[in-house]
Amino acid sequence: MTISYEKFKLKEVINASGRMTILGVSKVSENVLAAQKFGGEHFFEMSELSIQTGAYLAKLLKVEDAQVVSCASAGIAQSVAALIGEGSVYHAYHPYTERVTKREIILPKGHNVDYGTPVEVMVQQGGGQVVEAGYANMCSSEHIEMMITDQTAAILYIKSHHTVQKSMLSVAEAATVAQKHKLPLIIDAAAEEDLFKYIEAGADLVIYSGAKAIEGPSAGLVIGKKEYIEWIRLQGKGIGRAMKIGKENILGFTQAVEEYVKNGSETGASMRARLAPFIEKLNTIPNLEAKVVQDGAGRDIYRASIKVSGPKSAKEVIQELKAKSPAIYTREYQANNGIIEFDIRSVNEVEMNKITKRLQEMMN
Repeated sequence: MTISYEKFKLKEVINASGRMTILGVSKVSENVLAAQKFGGEHFFEMSELSIQTGAYLAKLLKVEDAQVVSCASAGIAQSVAALIGEGSVYHAYHPYTERVTKREIILPKGHNVDYGTPVEVMVQQGGGQVVEAGYANMCSSEHIEMMITDQTAAILYIKSHHTVQKSMLSVAEAATVAQKHKLPLIIDAAAEEDLFKYIEAGADLVIYSGAKAIEGPSAGLVIGKKEYIEWIRLQGKGIGRAMKIGKENILGFTQAVEEYVKNGSETGASMRARLAPFIEKLNTIPNLEAKVVQDGAGRDIYRASIKVSGPKSAKEVIQELKAKSPAIYTREYQANNGIIEFDIRSVNEVEMNKITKRLQEMMN
C-alpha cells in the first residue's frame, strides 16, 4: 500500500511555523516508529501498561509518578478534574455533581489565552471554574493570594509564549503561594523543553505536549505527586474515557521521552548556524529585511525574522506562501507589524531553499 500526499489530495507542507498542532506538530524518529509498531502488533493489559510506562517515565524524569495522556489539553482537563475530585470514585462518574463545590481554579489573567482553544475551556471541561488573578499586564503573588477562598481547588500557571511575559510572577513564586496555602500547583508547560525545572521549582503537576519539544507521537504527559497522578488515572472512568490514548502512542511516546532525555533538542547555537546562510539569501530579495531573533518567551530557540516592505503586506505574503504546494507555513503573530518569522526546527536545508525560491518569485 502506498501512502502519499496525492492519494488523499493533500498539499505538501513545509512547517516553518514551529511545533504547531494545526500542522501535525512534529516528525518522529525511526525508533519511535518502531515502538509504535510494537504497540500496534501486540496486546496489553491497558491499566498495567499505563502504570508501568508511568513508573518508567517517572524514574527517567526523577519524579514520583507520571501518566501518559492523549494530549496536553487532556492533561489540563484531567488534572483539574482529579484535584477537584480528590480520588472520589463518585466524582469520577459524576464529574459535574453539585455535591462537590470546591471548584475554583486560580489563573493569572494574562495566562487565560487561546492556544487553539481557550485555557478556560479545558478547565471547564474538567469541572473547574476559572478565577482570574491580577490584570492583563501584571500578576503578582499578592494578586494570586487575594483570590484564594475556601472554594479554591488549585492554582494553574501557563508557561507559554502565548501568555503575557512582563510583570508576571515566576513559577517558583506561584509555588511559594501554593505551598503557603496548602494548594496544588498545576503548570501547563506544553511546548517547554525542560522536563525537570518546573517540578524542581515546586510544582505539584506539570503537563507537557508529547509532540512538541519531545517530538513524539500525539500524546501528552503529566508528571508529579504520586497521589495526584493516581487521581488522574481514575479519570479514565469519567471524562478521561473520551480522551483515552492508544497503546501504540503510549509506547511510541515513552520511547520519544527516553531519546529526548538522552539526546536533548537542537541547541540555539545550531539553529543560529543553520540560519546564517538562509538569512543571507533572504536579504538579497527585494523588499525583505531579514535578521535572527530569539524566542519571545526566552527559550533557546532562534528564528528568521523578515520585515516586509513595498507593494505587498506581510499578511499578503503569508497567504501567498500557503497557497501553493508545498504550502509554506510561517509564524504570523507579528504580521500586523509587517513582520514574518520562520521557525527552522523542523525545516531542512532543501526546504529552506524552497522557501527562498518562493519568496524570490513572489517579491521580484
